[in-house]
Amino acid sequence: MACQISLMIVGAGDRGQLYADLAARDSRVRIAAVVDPDERRRTSLAERHAVPSTRRYSDWREVLEQPTVADAAVVATLDRLHHEPALALAERGYHLLLEKPMAVTPDMCRAIVDAARAAGVTLAVCHVLRYTPYSRVLRRLLDSGVIGEIVSVQHLEPVGWWHQAHSFVRGNWRRTDEATFMLMAKSVHDIDWLNYLVGRPARRVSSFGGLYHFRPEQRPSGAGERCIDCAIEPDCPYSARRIYLDCLGNPATERWPLQAVTSARTEEGVLDALRTGPYGRCVYRCDNDVVDHQVVNLEYEGGATASFTMTAFTDFAFRQTKIFGTHGCLEGNGREVQVLNFRTGKPELHLVEGSSEQGRHAGGDTGLVQAFIEALISGRPEDHLTVPEESLASHLVTWAAEQARLTSTVVQIA
Repeated sequence: MACQISLMIVGAGDRGQLYADLAARDSRVRIAAVVDPDERRRTSLAERHAVPSTRRYSDWREVLEQPTVADAAVVATLDRLHHEPALALAERGYHLLLEKPMAVTPDMCRAIVDAARAAGVTLAVCHVLRYTPYSRVLRRLLDSGVIGEIVSVQHLEPVGWWHQAHSFVRGNWRRTDEATFMLMAKSVHDIDWLNYLVGRPARRVSSFGGLYHFRPEQRPSGAGERCIDCAIEPDCPYSARRIYLDCLGNPATERWPLQAVTSARTEEGVLDALRTGPYGRCVYRCDNDVVDHQVVNLEYEGGATASFTMTAFTDFAFRQTKIFGTHGCLEGNGREVQVLNFRTGKPELHLVEGSSEQGRHAGGDTGLVQAFIEALISGRPEDHLTVPEESLASHLVTWAAEQARLTSTVVQIA
């Protein structure tokens, strides 16, 4: 089948590379341009997809100086760098696949939605949980009426002890002023997914949480500045030596999380990176300020409620959810859904096909990219994608939840 869609990747980090690789699996798609200030990342991705040297840019502003180079752009820069390229590229007529969060202020998010609507381009936000096979199973069961009307939801995001240390203590999302707050950086996925499952607007929210463990006061006696020269490192659950050396030899973990640390694939290379780079720091001696645990309570229009817990202190696992309805309840974990039908009193097990092979987001990355491609080719994005206003609403609820945490209040959502 001939190529029908050309993509420009703006931001060749982990997410940009993943979306490019997934899109290129479809014979109708061509990766036409790559933008990234890091020459190594830019060249690596461009060479992998045969992008000509004239279509490799260090700055997205270079693209604006010439005729359109692609049909659509994947914007996967750092969180605080989403707003400007998304606005400018939408105004130039590029369809957008925009990594979450859309931007780091409500007004920026509104401006992006308005720009896409004004330009008549498709805007899809990467709320990948909506696009998993697991979510399709849940949606089918809820729509069937087997558990009646949703009354309440209990939802857990188990971030994972080493993932918290990697991304939110040592990594790019450790500080609110450099990225955004934890709930937006990590859990806007979950707020959006709860909105999707409940199917009603959220009207009130409260929240509690904080930075409990990863701070100087919790530092064990004898801890060093870096794991590489720390006397107690062998017994520390957050040992950078253990986390990153264990990645070697596994292609999946060499791509993530190790790729963020170093391009080396040897023990010596990894240890060199830990001696000097941010990922070798003691987790109790970093400059992080985002929370490591938070609970959010939501009330939806009509009275249904949801409780959401995000915590670092878990295995690195998929979300776990219980939904309680008037005629039944169900429990899911990404691999299977257990339903109790109150009419029969008998449990029913629904397996999610291929769940063990679906990657970090349980197939949501693949599902999102495929939905975006189909939306562009069909010209009917509403048949395949969440509308931008729904994604915006999820962001606004997330901001309201953080406001509730910071002010110890119940926040009304317009």
